[in-house]
Amino acid sequence: MSNNQQSTNNKDAQNNNYMPPKVWTQDKDNGGKFASINRPTAGARHEQVLPVGEAPLQLYSLNTPNGVKVNILLEELAELGIADAAYDAYEIDISEGKQFGSGFVAINPNSKIPALVDHSAHNENGEPLAIFESGAIMLYLAEKFEAFVPMKQGAERAACLSWLMWQMGSAPFLGGGFGHFYAYAPEPMEYPINRYTMETKRQLDVLDTHLQDNEYMCGNGKERYNIADMIIWAWYGQLALGELYEAGEFLQVDSYKNLKRWAEQIAKRPAVKRAVDLPLKPIT
Repeated sequence: MSNNQQSTNNKDAQNNNYMPPKVWTQDKDNGGKFASINRPTAGARHEQVLPVGEAPLQLYSLNTPNGVKVNILLEELAELGIADAAYDAYEIDISEGKQFGSGFVAINPNSKIPALVDHSAHNENGEPLAIFESGAIMLYLAEKFEAFVPMKQGAERAACLSWLMWQMGSAPFLGGGFGHFYAYAPEPMEYPINRYTMETKRQLDVLDTHLQDNEYMCGNGKERYNIADMIIWAWYGQLALGELYEAGEFLQVDSYKNLKRWAEQIAKRPAVKRAVDLPLKPIT
């Protein structure tokens, strides 16, 4: 038996023999790509002043799938020529722990990107309005500018909000589940990879089946393109195009023909092309 096989067997034995303690404590490094910044506590870890540009909207983000969602909407609003939707975009490098700076925590206590500050609106204390969570930001902007979301109560709005919330509830299984164990965990583990692969493929099948009879997530015709498409494309569209985790072959994404057609169609939009590689200003 080789040393590598022995090491693998030892790790498997450790995993199989693990019993959770009565009370969990962080007594060792858990490994993985983000081990150096992961902690079981919230709040600021260092002082940070967020820059503020001249545009009405200030975006603090990174071009991950979560960040790309809001990038797409802001660029689509720019395509419509909406001056009040102008924005400055700043980089929050989550691999370096910049999301735990005091300035960012002040606008997003959950320390996740993206976060947005609207300097054209204010809270009860007269401070610029801060919005966090990508779904909340997108719904806020779409409703503020009455674009890319059905404003009238009814079937179209219900469909848009349903798919919007579907993404918010489903993507953690893809990113934090499949993506983590397939691409970022310190070593491959069969059970979690199988568990989250099965759920990811189920979600892909949900989308593929729905898109068999729908050009966009909420129906047919270019007027039905809305924030549901944008928010789902950032995760599942990019996955279907083989852009996430180098997992296209593993997940057999080419077999989801309807999803692939939709993903390719949206990827051709000028706003989407700009959003994926949006230039972000560094925070010094």
